[in-house]
Amino acid sequence: MRFCLMLEGQEDVTWDRWLAVAEAAERLGFEGLFTSDHYLSVQRVRERGSNDAWAILAGLAARTRRLRLGTLVSPVTFRHPSLLAKIATTVDHISGGRVEIGMGAGWWEDEHRAYGFPFPSARERFDLLEEQVEIVHGLLTEERFSFRGSRYSLEDCRFLHAPVQRPHPPLILGGRVVGPRMRRLVARFADEFNTVGGTPEQVRARFERVRAGLREAGRDPAEVTTSLMTWFYVGRDEDEWRDRVERSRRRDPAAGSFDEYLAEISRDHFVGTPEQVVERLREYEAVGVQRVFLNHELVEDDEHLELVAREILPALA
Repeated sequence: MRFCLMLEGQEDVTWDRWLAVAEAAERLGFEGLFTSDHYLSVQRVRERGSNDAWAILAGLAARTRRLRLGTLVSPVTFRHPSLLAKIATTVDHISGGRVEIGMGAGWWEDEHRAYGFPFPSARERFDLLEEQVEIVHGLLTEERFSFRGSRYSLEDCRFLHAPVQRPHPPLILGGRVVGPRMRRLVARFADEFNTVGGTPEQVRARFERVRAGLREAGRDPAEVTTSLMTWFYVGRDEDEWRDRVERSRRRDPAAGSFDEYLAEISRDHFVGTPEQVVERLREYEAVGVQRVFLNHELVEDDEHLELVAREILPALA
């Protein structure tokens, strides 16, 4: 099992805190550091600030040496696919070949209204995603690329500089729902399928649908990494992990009582002592989770990362 950290940058994560987490992640042996791509607090706390996800990654690329860097995920409504490909390739060069590109259809309607982005229907957003993924993949892999679709048109684009990584920076697609269109898109273009939350049984079913789509397309399922993103609250004893859960609960204006909140997150978050979390992670490993994105909500809590790196990562290496 491989482990990355994930930060919700729109929840008031400052540049200084990004640097501190990146330094800790690199020092402690995490494989990568990823960010959401939002401009408005998903927890609906309007006072929380945000930065641009790809600008943050560019800065981190210049300040780190080993960490993989990417988005989970960039919505198609924010950027033209040529712009996304150019930005990601620039970060790939700054980092010396460490960028990964997560792409999604977008979902946070309030954010789109606040910032003036169009927010078409779910079907239309998936139409955009299908064309954008094909364009980004084509620009990253072909010397000259042309495309004509219902949404975008590119004519003989010579995409220079080419990315550092060959054949291209990894493309991450995913979600909780794996319908026919997502299966086909993953089978054609994805290097990784990432799902958010879910019990081991639910995650197994999602992965099985993805693998079926890969086999139908004549592609070896082993070519696509299967990963999980979820939250974690670990403590050396019960008092410590419960304190971290409570701090998380207080950050969420919609959370209920402590017991209600704990019952809800225990379903598919990693909660407990290191021994309990390792046991839970092994259940996910058994259903095919190869890489875990640990959502580091308590971004000021450096001891949390130290504990995970010392007690959990070696047990599942």
